[in-house]
Amino acid sequence: MSFSQSDSTDLDSPEQKILDSAASRPRSVNDSRSLAGHQEPPDAADGDVDAWSEEELEEEAVLQTDESAALFGSMAVHILIIVALAIMPTQLFEEEEAVVIVSPPVESETEPIIEEVVYSEIPELAPGANSTAEAEMAEASAEMFAEMAEIPSPVELEKSDLGDIEVNRIFSQPMAPMDRLVDRKGNVGEGTTGASGAVDRLTYEILQSMEERPTLVVWLFDQSGSLHRQRKEIRDRFDRIYDELGILGDSESSADDEIASKKPRGMNHDAQLLNSVIGFGEKITLYTETPTEDIAEIKSIVDQIETDTSGVERVFTAVKSAADEYKSLRVSRGGNGPQRNVLLIVVTDEKGDDDMHVEDAIGVCRKYGMPVHVIGVPAPFGRAETLVKYVDPDPEYDQTPRWASVDQGPESFMPERVQLPFTADFSQEPTIDSGFGPYALTRLSYETGGIYFNVHPNRNVARKVRRREVAAYASEMEYFFDPVAMSRYRPDYLSPRDYMTKVQSSPLRKSLVAAAQMKPTTGITKPRLEFLGVDQARLSTLLTQAQQQAARLEQPLVQMAFTLQPGMEFRDQEDSPRWKAGYDLAMGRVLAQKVRTETYNAMLAKAKLGMAFKEEKNNTWLLEPSDEVSVGSKWKREAETARMLLESVVSDHPGTPWALLASKELEVPIGWKWTEKFTDLSPPPQRRPGNNNNNPRPPRDDEKRMLAKKAPQRPIPKL
Repeated sequence: MSFSQSDSTDLDSPEQKILDSAASRPRSVNDSRSLAGHQEPPDAADGDVDAWSEEELEEEAVLQTDESAALFGSMAVHILIIVALAIMPTQLFEEEEAVVIVSPPVESETEPIIEEVVYSEIPELAPGANSTAEAEMAEASAEMFAEMAEIPSPVELEKSDLGDIEVNRIFSQPMAPMDRLVDRKGNVGEGTTGASGAVDRLTYEILQSMEERPTLVVWLFDQSGSLHRQRKEIRDRFDRIYDELGILGDSESSADDEIASKKPRGMNHDAQLLNSVIGFGEKITLYTETPTEDIAEIKSIVDQIETDTSGVERVFTAVKSAADEYKSLRVSRGGNGPQRNVLLIVVTDEKGDDDMHVEDAIGVCRKYGMPVHVIGVPAPFGRAETLVKYVDPDPEYDQTPRWASVDQGPESFMPERVQLPFTADFSQEPTIDSGFGPYALTRLSYETGGIYFNVHPNRNVARKVRRREVAAYASEMEYFFDPVAMSRYRPDYLSPRDYMTKVQSSPLRKSLVAAAQMKPTTGITKPRLEFLGVDQARLSTLLTQAQQQAARLEQPLVQMAFTLQPGMEFRDQEDSPRWKAGYDLAMGRVLAQKVRTETYNAMLAKAKLGMAFKEEKNNTWLLEPSDEVSVGSKWKREAETARMLLESVVSDHPGTPWALLASKELEVPIGWKWTEKFTDLSPPPQRRPGNNNNNPRPPRDDEKRMLAKKAPQRPIPKL
């Protein structure tokens, strides 16, 4: 059987194609069908396709050839790959219907919201990321806070022929909004001129609490005599609190009904706002056995609080006792959450004598979600005590102002300021505001989510406050500082262990704290500067006596400088503006006073060797302050270092107590110089004879001689 050329092109079957390819393939010498054994038919026409015989086809089936097996194997593999690729997207990449969001999604009203938080009776073993007073969990935030959030944004400007313009230091570091400070922890920088202003601010806090659930406000009053007028000021503000909260009328009517009925009362669980009053001094007194909504009763109790003359203030014990008294209101009942919110408001003008119990008070208040707000006083900068202007509260006694020492500081856990005298004009160092309250009380507010109010009636950040301007029962503070500027310099409100761990880990902080605990030195405040040079022997005696006074002051200053020295090489590594300002001020002042004292001694020694007057008539040597250190290269280097440190404090920390003291120290030159003058040694003229006849003086006016009887004066009680 044979096929023509044209017919072969019309065949579509794969088998025929395989046959054609098999007919045209070359034969190998090992093939069973050799070329010699294949005979071409004699009648084959030109152009016919050579074909195998049927016998040859039977000898080798088409599907058994190597080519056919490879073809079908390849086809099977490709079919499997195509099927797998078709199935894979549906199995591995199922995508939901695409949605394009062009605006923020609207929150669904059906979204579950956690409304209540149940507080466990089991105490916490580790602080973790705390959430106090049923607030949100602690958030990551910037270190600094301000009324307006600021982000550092360096700007590069083109050069101008008018001068160099630098704006890269406008923003020194990121600052988060001030309200985040309240959410994160308590607020510690609220300054006010009166207790009434603090109460007005607390009215908002009470209102916020009442919107969440019924609230109990516990008022804890210091019973010391110095707080008499402040208690009265707050008492007069109660009406406004209730009026602004919109419940004044209801409380008065309910009080009238109860007075009329004269029935014993229990806690009114339906009242939206209840109050309780506790007094503390040496003893702690609960004046309201049952919390009441009767505002008249609360005002009457405040008026009748007795003055405690012991001078002891157990404020932290009182806070803990109040929390224990009302903690049952903060325990969840049947899954419905606490019965009431409890706010503690402390009114005091001291730091408290039982600050060793601050950790216990913080622990119980945080456990039951009770924020502690404090209407207190500003702590003096780096000092434990300050003077308070006392006026007898009883008008029948002498109303002459007197000054009494009161414990109101310091603002930090450990002293962070060296005890050196103020050397500007050789006068006493002024008492200045630290910008924060006493450490333990402020930390109590901070850790529990409360607010500490620095109350001072003479607060003025624009100018110096004179002593005669200080109001009665207020502390003597000459300078105050802007709370916004001071927010960067907040003390480390840490537990004692954490505080000491941070101090020990920094050579700079460790040296500053060590130097601050050293015994205070008086410094060279009133040195002798004038020496009569007529008699050389007498001059030498006077110079030696002055040297002995200076020598006694040198050793404490040398020891203090030696203690601070290890922190010098770590100044650039300190990231806290408070610690860096404190160290630079301390080292700068210590070096300045050290050089000033030692060069004073050296100048006296130089004069003992003999000096000649430039003008023959002069007879007196004067030692005057000078910016130039003329003796000793070592003292010159130390003087330059002192100026560098003090000037950096002034430029890097403006509007702070550190900058104020540094500028005052820079006003006094560090070195000395000798000058001369003439002193008239002639005896003074004799006084003219006066009234030797003992004639009586002319009579005074009768009205002037009629003096009112002076009121009696009683001792100042312990404040």
